[in-house]
Amino acid sequence: MRVIPPDLVARYEREGWWTADTIADLLTRGLAAAPDTEFRVHSAARPWTGTFGDVELVARRLAGGLRARGVSAGDTVAFQLPNWMEAAAAFWAASLLGAVVVPIVHIYGPREVRHILGSVRPQAFLTTDRFGSRTYDPEVYAEVPVVGVVGGSDPDTAFEALLADEPWRERAAVDPAGPVLIAFTSGTTSAPKGVVHSHRTLLFETRQMTARRPADLTPQLITAPVGHFIGMLSAFLVPVLEGSTIDMVDTWNPAQVLDLMTTYGIAVGGGVPYYMTSLIDHPNFTPEHLALIKYAGLGGAPVPVAVVERLTALGIEVARSYGSTEHPSMTVSEYTDSRDKRIYTDGCPAHGVEVRVTEDGEILSRGPDLCLGYTDDALTTARFDAEGWYHTGDIAALDADGYLTITDRTTDLIIRGGENISALEVEDVLITMSGVAEAAAVAAPDTRMGEHVAAILRLTEGASAPTLEDLRAHFAHAGLAKQKWPEEMHIVTEFPRTASGKVQKFLLRRNLHSA
Repeated sequence: MRVIPPDLVARYEREGWWTADTIADLLTRGLAAAPDTEFRVHSAARPWTGTFGDVELVARRLAGGLRARGVSAGDTVAFQLPNWMEAAAAFWAASLLGAVVVPIVHIYGPREVRHILGSVRPQAFLTTDRFGSRTYDPEVYAEVPVVGVVGGSDPDTAFEALLADEPWRERAAVDPAGPVLIAFTSGTTSAPKGVVHSHRTLLFETRQMTARRPADLTPQLITAPVGHFIGMLSAFLVPVLEGSTIDMVDTWNPAQVLDLMTTYGIAVGGGVPYYMTSLIDHPNFTPEHLALIKYAGLGGAPVPVAVVERLTALGIEVARSYGSTEHPSMTVSEYTDSRDKRIYTDGCPAHGVEVRVTEDGEILSRGPDLCLGYTDDALTTARFDAEGWYHTGDIAALDADGYLTITDRTTDLIIRGGENISALEVEDVLITMSGVAEAAAVAAPDTRMGEHVAAILRLTEGASAPTLEDLRAHFAHAGLAKQKWPEEMHIVTEFPRTASGKVQKFLLRRNLHSA
């Protein structure tokens, strides 16, 4: 882990941004204060309705079962589950035990999951046997000591078999400065990178997210996968802190979401732009739905100005933000900010956060919600400096009022619907195709998802160009998650290069954006 400068630690403690609380403390107090608050999972595969108290009972029985099988404070507990009740029980149980939680996006394929489990060596892993068209491979987690499979037919590994008869009523005493979460996110390397957060960084971000919510905000529907950092906080910590209902969906279906909105009086409060555009463009969208959407916070993917202007024209108060798994809330727009700042910038530094832009335009940040580093020490050394600054790799302009506008990325990253995709990981698969001499993967503009993967190929002499269907079949065989598959393909005779021969990807991106 990185060494946090002592003066920053002292400041964060003095300001009350870092406290002696742990995630288990937040859960214990919050769940006890609102045991009858409703918790609903809207799912065709695994619907569930109950209360905070009902889920807490499952979580504490799971905690008891895991303890009996040797899981203790400091161990690692991973889960790969859709937005189901069992995911909440897994997160709450592991947190109460003082374990380090590793949420895994439920659509990750065997290649990504193998890498993650191999990196963290969990003592326990909770998953499902299938979801939608995906079947989960038991061989991927065969080496994990304790396994629980939701919906599984094997009585030895069924999720229910892990539940102790008596719930564990305690909570582990752990160091609030120590690790509590490892969130894996795709980056510039060919495999997902593990971002480590402490109780202190996670709690600060949770409090900040809660504090920014307007007083008249409509109860929210959780649509982001809980395997994602922000989806997990929005589903399992923010509602507990403020005692608000939890409503989750496990698949994004605009027609279903619109029906849930009017049935339960709930709203989608933003996220990646695709969520909002697919709702307002749906034929079932009515003024009744619009009345529920008072605010929309957009981030997690490139935010097209045209989308913000459309939402604003409908009377929705839009605020943009900028962050990452490493530093969740770097800059934010408040709903009280001027219209132009909210629409045309990515906000100013969040409370407690410092942001600098270097002469080269790169964004550097530090603050109480900045992670501890990566599971890869070399990556930690490369991205964090001795003064506590995180080097984001993103390029921005800072206006006279301190508001940031993202203009480009130096990191080789594609952000599709909020999901980070490593261009290198895609290229590693492309280059194994027959007839491909050289390959580049870049972000192409997407009106729904913000960006998608574009494959640009240089072929060997005499080779026939593959079709997009050929590419998809090749990626399916490689076991990469479907959102990483190229959605468009271009053939070139040569790539634009620097003097040293490096492919100038910014020119490839520019050409796609201007097409």
